[in-house]
Amino acid sequence: MVFYFTSNVVQPPVTLFMGIDKYENEELIKWGWPEDVWFHVDKVSSAHVYLRLAPGQSLDDVPAAVLEDACQLVKANSINGNKMNNIDIVYTMWENLKKTPAMEVGQVAFHKDKEVRKMRVEKRVNEIVNRLNKTKREEHPDFRAEREKRDADERADKKRAARDVREKEKEEEKRRKEEAEMRSYNSLMKSENMTSNYDAGNDSDEFM
Repeated sequence: MVFYFTSNVVQPPVTLFMGIDKYENEELIKWGWPEDVWFHVDKVSSAHVYLRLAPGQSLDDVPAAVLEDACQLVKANSINGNKMNNIDIVYTMWENLKKTPAMEVGQVAFHKDKEVRKMRVEKRVNEIVNRLNKTKREEHPDFRAEREKRDADERADKKRAARDVREKEKEEEKRRKEEAEMRSYNSLMKSENMTSNYDAGNDSDEFM
């Protein structure tokens, strides 16, 4: 089961989601998307909260208000973190999450620490948490099927883009050939390149 929350601090609204337990978190880690941003309380057990960006977006594209919503949601869903003030929330792109066989269920590390960011949360803001909880809904998605469909759509888009490029290249090559032929034709039609009806002063209709 996955919990979904709607953050309407931006338009159009964005969706935040998290697994119900560490086993669901494990599935989210395994079948996450390259567009997913992962949030967690630093050095304290908490829910794994995700934000799905649009293709091509990065951490720099996440609005400050959405970051605040995500961090408040993470803090509120941490048994110890919810009671603490001045805690750090770490967040990074899903592709930066590192999982090894020796790790416990739901545990992750990072491929590159420099790509992990932190946001300090001074205290729980009930107004934000209550607003998000009012939008809470439960779903039972097939993580693997969703990821495989996402990848299939991406491959199809790349094939279409490659096909469009090839078609444009063919059209451009055809245009260049037509222009070259026209230049050649115009060159032949110049008066100095044309043959006269008279050859060395003799009428071509006269025969010996």
